[in-house]
Amino acid sequence: MLDRLTSMKIFIKVVELGSFAAASQHLTLSPQMVAKHIEALEHHLGARLLHRTTRRQSLTETGRLYCEQCRLVLQAAERADSLAANTLGTPRGTLSVSVPVTFGRTVFLSFIHSFQKRYPEIQVHLSLTDQLVHPTMDGHEAVIRIGELETDLTAVSRPLTAYRRVICAAQTYLEKHGFPGQPEDLMRHECLLYENSGGPVTTWHLSQGSVTRPVTVSGKIISNDSSVLHSAALGGDGILLGYEQALLPDIKSKRLVRLMPRWKVPDRPVHLLYNAGPVMTPKLRVFVTELQEAFQPEASFRR
Repeated sequence: MLDRLTSMKIFIKVVELGSFAAASQHLTLSPQMVAKHIEALEHHLGARLLHRTTRRQSLTETGRLYCEQCRLVLQAAERADSLAANTLGTPRGTLSVSVPVTFGRTVFLSFIHSFQKRYPEIQVHLSLTDQLVHPTMDGHEAVIRIGELETDLTAVSRPLTAYRRVICAAQTYLEKHGFPGQPEDLMRHECLLYENSGGPVTTWHLSQGSVTRPVTVSGKIISNDSSVLHSAALGGDGILLGYEQALLPDIKSKRLVRLMPRWKVPDRPVHLLYNAGPVMTPKLRVFVTELQEAFQPEASFRR
């Protein structure tokens, strides 16, 4: 007999991700096992929860109502586990964290490595995505966000070290196309464009003292993966605006040349978001404390 709480968790993940295949990949279960859990719930309820097609599933009205109640049940179970964990006092269990891709691949992995050495009984389930993620609603206990926060955000937010960006290019590109000296010069260059949910970012803002200049840039290479743009820059394909911590090793080794150092690209704010709830689990409490210590605002990352 399948555990009903586990089936509820799987059902919610199918709803969130839109398909059995996506849920099975996320949960590292076979699609057949995911389907078995959903079928067990439907058999228990005597009602269909999902409309099934060959590529995607959608909720029935019963499924929508049941999904809402499943979330409440699982939250109550998590609170019960939290109370028990607090009585034990030792940080342990699985901690689900969502982090932006480039930030996660560079400085955050170093932090996690050190964190798990200090807290070996905490298993970190790390999700790397640049999509807008909300703590608890998307199944994560902690979320790191880059950029301005919504004014109506209900989660607890804590500022972290700012996301500093620099402009750079390979020497091979600069030898062929020349060095930009002023922000306006970028308009005549091939720029490597990052694409977010709103489309390619074609306006770069540069500041010097109290003066800020927005510059419209263009380029033939556009990607939502900053590592692709990083590789393109190393290959001499254009000028890159990217995360300083990710680019610093190549700048120090002179594989990339930092451009217009007198002109600064405004830092982007970084925040840790979490929902403490009525009881903050030991695992979340130590994670929040350690993360704030390692990524203090206006401080460099401690290696």
